Amino acid sequence: MGGVSAIAARSPRISARRLAIPGKSVSVILMAQKPQDEPRRKLISAARRSRRHLPSWLPPALFLTDPQRTPDPVSVAENLPAGWGILYRHFGARHSVWQARQLADIANKRGLALLVSADPDLAIEVGAAGVHWPYARRHEARKWRDRFDLMSISAHGRAELQKIDASVFDAALVSTVFPSNSPSAAAPMGPHTLRCLSRQSALPIYGLGGINSRNAASISDAAGLAAIEGIRDPFRS
Repeated sequence: MGGVSAIAARSPRISARRLAIPGKSVSVILMAQKPQDEPRRKLISAARRSRRHLPSWLPPALFLTDPQRTPDPVSVAENLPAGWGILYRHFGARHSVWQARQLADIANKRGLALLVSADPDLAIEVGAAGVHWPYARRHEARKWRDRFDLMSISAHGRAELQKIDASVFDAALVSTVFPSNSPSAAAPMGPHTLRCLSRQSALPIYGLGGINSRNAASISDAAGLAAIEGIRDPFRS
């Protein structure tokens, strides 16, 4: 299953279920760096910081897919660090089952947590670790809370965050933090407001919206990281 075995052992809600070169002369060999190496290093460092304050069963960073902006999510998933998560958002794409199965296979092999957005049936079919829910469907999520190891939910600001039932969900993705390429993005709240929301929230939160290697460190002391391009670009093959 998509990271289920590793998470089940940690989640309290689920734990009951499941250069020495020989020779006289030494040459220094400089390895060519790829353009994404430094952004990747910065994101990994920020994610390690996020992990310190998140519950141990939650991934420190989530890669969000999008049919238009990440047409080949597999090429990114194959390079993600162990323990990170994938939030698969298919938006009704025709090849969603096939792609979800590919991601579930990678999640199993690499120790990643796979969540499927707004589609619990698909999550069950491919053995995903959990489901991510839109805020508008938060009441529907209640009946699924014992079927999955992880359940996350979207929240746009303080008002929505305060209405989320912390007994149903494991984490909330809070947006919009920084200026974003998403057509639905709201005005950015900035890292200070996100940190305030983190202190007030009954749930662990992830910052979403414009997160990338240049700004991830500014929120990693208060939230997990969630991004599309911000993770796609440094980690795709």
